[in-house]
Amino acid sequence: MAIPLKNIMHEKIKEVNSLTDVELYKALTKDGTIIPEGKFNKLLLDLEILGLIKVAWMTKDTRRIEAVVIKEEIDIVDEQNQEMMEKDYEASFPGFEK
Repeated sequence: MAIPLKNIMHEKIKEVNSLTDVELYKALTKDGTIIPEGKFNKLLLDLEILGLIKVAWMTKDTRRIEAVVIKEEIDIVDEQNQEMMEKDYEASFPGFEK
């Protein structure tokens, strides 16, 4: 089963975190993945729509591509509730002492 081009591109971008479209195209070509320019642009657009990358114009002919890092927010109240539930569960067993 072949890996989709979208996944290959996303992995390549995540490796370096930030690069230009020309650098990405050269890296893909070096690895043996040859993509027509129209397909390349569509894949970049798809990845941007999915929220996996950010694409910004640097110059007239050059785009900057960055991987989006998703930080998971930890809710303090939820964390405290989870700890209390675990303590209550452990305390529900007879003879359990900490």
